[in-house]
Amino acid sequence: MDIAVQNFTVANLRRRPAAVEIGGFVAGFDPATTSPYVNYATPVPGIRPTGRDVTALIEAFRERGLTPRLEFAPQAAPAVDPALRRAGFTTEAVHAYMVCTPATLAPRPAGGRSGAGLRVESPRTDEDYAAIDAALSEAFAGDFAPSAEGAARLRRTQENGGAVRFVRAPEGGCAGAASCSAPAVGTSELAGVGTRPAFRGRGVAASVTSALTRVMFSRGARSVWLEYAGEGSRRVYERVGYRPHGTRLYMRLEG
Repeated sequence: MDIAVQNFTVANLRRRPAAVEIGGFVAGFDPATTSPYVNYATPVPGIRPTGRDVTALIEAFRERGLTPRLEFAPQAAPAVDPALRRAGFTTEAVHAYMVCTPATLAPRPAGGRSGAGLRVESPRTDEDYAAIDAALSEAFAGDFAPSAEGAARLRRTQENGGAVRFVRAPEGGCAGAASCSAPAVGTSELAGVGTRPAFRGRGVAASVTSALTRVMFSRGARSVWLEYAGEGSRRVYERVGYRPHGTRLYMRLEG
């Protein structure tokens, strides 16, 4: 599965507005933002980069005023980690990922906190996209500020073969949401699962995760994968049908 996840990351970054390929790396640049979580690179599986390749990749980031940063499944390209470290890259994070297939997908989120009965919706208006962006900013404790660009990225995901789903809050805003990238090489990434603090423990995350996973399977994906943080999140995703499979490494070059 590491190869499938890595091939997906390559294909997904190639869809970015200003993707660049350098020495076996694909850098997915988006001129609309300087966020390092949007602008990053990944290796093609199995590459053995030279020092010159890594230097050229660093320069591609520097000339755009961006922090050199990569996300990848290290088992799919074992020679990349040491090559990056020789150039001064350090570990930003190691994230575990889980995979769901049609065979493991639960009939519905199970358990008393599953969110049974919650209505999962697809955004339709500018107000919906803005509410989702603001809710996810709150859910992730302000790791990013809500913005017109964030709402526009969600709309592009929805309109370009991916999907965005949310649970509407009683007052009409967004209680929680997530998005899924358009399928590529047989799989799709489900990301940004977030619930506003006031609505946690009601099954919102499980509901949107289940709905998005089903959408991707209906579009031909053979698997859907996601990253998780903590035992609480892992249990939510396991109830939907996700199973642990491996890790992804995040590296960056400071200074």
